[in-house]
Amino acid sequence: MIPLEVENLSFAYDGRAVLRGVSFQLMPGEVLGLIGPNGAGKSTLLRLAAGFLRPGAGTVRLFGRPPTEWPPRELARHVAMVPQGAYIPPTFTVWESVMLGRTPYLGFLGVPRESDREAARRALKWVGMADLSERLMGELSGGERQRVLLARALAQEPQCLLLDEPTTHLDIHHQVAVLSLIRRMAMECGIAVLVVLHDLNLAATFADRLALLVDGTLVALGDPREVLQGERLAAVYGPSVVVFPRPDNGGRPAILPRVS
Repeated sequence: MIPLEVENLSFAYDGRAVLRGVSFQLMPGEVLGLIGPNGAGKSTLLRLAAGFLRPGAGTVRLFGRPPTEWPPRELARHVAMVPQGAYIPPTFTVWESVMLGRTPYLGFLGVPRESDREAARRALKWVGMADLSERLMGELSGGERQRVLLARALAQEPQCLLLDEPTTHLDIHHQVAVLSLIRRMAMECGIAVLVVLHDLNLAATFADRLALLVDGTLVALGDPREVLQGERLAAVYGPSVVVFPRPDNGGRPAILPRVS
């Protein structure tokens, strides 16, 4: 079963077109990086994929069904999303925040079982926050809060993970750690991952494929070596860039601004 299928998808806000005829598939075990300049429609596409918005035209299917055909609790067991700027009350502990990811699995009384607690412990360990489980959210740095949000999503044990700039506020060490974790989980657990990334070098390093979105249109889709071409990037982003293959990463591209 294909985790995510987007076919001829279009969407508009107040009559202003945001997405135009976007089509792609996300396969099990794949990390698909969604890139493009600010305002290209990346976050809107992610919200449509999660079922938070309804398409103006075209279709979204999650595991063969439109999001509207899924009971919410069942959908939350299959798909998890980490949006930008997600809010968790500052008085919640890290542990309580991550346990929110187990909500779709709790019974009528909402009492967690040992399997729920184990899933939360595992998620905290994955993101390197196990030793901070009793800290209050209001006491954390921006990067720490971002890792808690990722842990909450992982605690859902999803088969499809939708991430909107998960490396925001993270230093380079934690950027690499988080994206390495995401890639490893995709490979080892078969999780399908659609991730919005602004850093083209991180996208080239960690994504299996890239989707380049410009003004709501998908202008390139494929291997990072195919998508990240110098002339194309200059046309999309403005500044001229130098693109060269990295010998330490299978020839995946590295991108630097051209300085005259």
